[in-house]
Amino acid sequence: MGAQARAHGGRYGRTLAAVGAATALAAGAAAPATAAAGQGGGERYVALGDSYTSAPGVPQQSGGDCARSSVNYPALTAKALRITSFRDVSCSGARTDDFWRAQGANPPQLDAVGRNTRLVTVGIGGNDIGFGEIIGTCAQLSASDPAGDPCRKKYTAPDGGDLLNRRIADTAPKIAEVLKAVHRKAPRARVVLAGYPSIMPDDGVGCFPSVPMAAGDVPYLRDTEKKLNAMLREQARKAGARYADTYRATVGHDVCKPEADRWIEGARPSRPAAPFHPNADGERAMARPVIGAARGR
Repeated sequence: MGAQARAHGGRYGRTLAAVGAATALAAGAAAPATAAAGQGGGERYVALGDSYTSAPGVPQQSGGDCARSSVNYPALTAKALRITSFRDVSCSGARTDDFWRAQGANPPQLDAVGRNTRLVTVGIGGNDIGFGEIIGTCAQLSASDPAGDPCRKKYTAPDGGDLLNRRIADTAPKIAEVLKAVHRKAPRARVVLAGYPSIMPDDGVGCFPSVPMAAGDVPYLRDTEKKLNAMLREQARKAGARYADTYRATVGHDVCKPEADRWIEGARPSRPAAPFHPNADGERAMARPVIGAARGR
């Protein structure tokens, strides 16, 4: 192997290591909790969700293993709406089940919602379909066929169906139950369900090897995320909740864009954020549709 090839292999190995870190984060394998979340509930605004809500790595961090940022979209929403009675219980690695069960040292997220709550934002579903596993699998497979679509093939069932589409369908009733539970606990609250931002390039053109996704898998992953967001939008409609389209708000600022224009960091973040997660600009962009939905627009 020549020096150039060795250098390329070293960069690729470091990139995959970063992808592994992202996978662990999405699975909830963060550092041990430093403190349990407080008990009780009923703040005027309560934010529920996973790492795309909590914003791991974006300063300033709090929340122990939940990795919440002081400038994530819930914090920006509370500030824009001038809500001082605000509680953010979003947590990295959260799945819909964690709304009813403890996540490590953190109580069930729904415990924070009460009858006095007037606004609830929810960002969940990505870990239910396996975001971390999908990113890790697709990154690993990309080296075997960088011009092809090895990840799409991996997630094609023996009968020809798409396994990720089935995961999305299986997650739909879980989202419905989350929204029903929020409405039961806070019957007078406006509920906003946030979608996921534009992670892969919307034009379907990737940037291998800096972001290790095979050329044919970039549009496949883009379309999978769009299907997830479409499911979330539909569940929000059925539940009488508002949907915040954070995908459209972040198009053109995906993992393949230059640093100055990148709001979603790639495998090796150049700004403070977890791999394949929003940086501070991304959270700011996500906040705009959430604020609009919270205001009833």
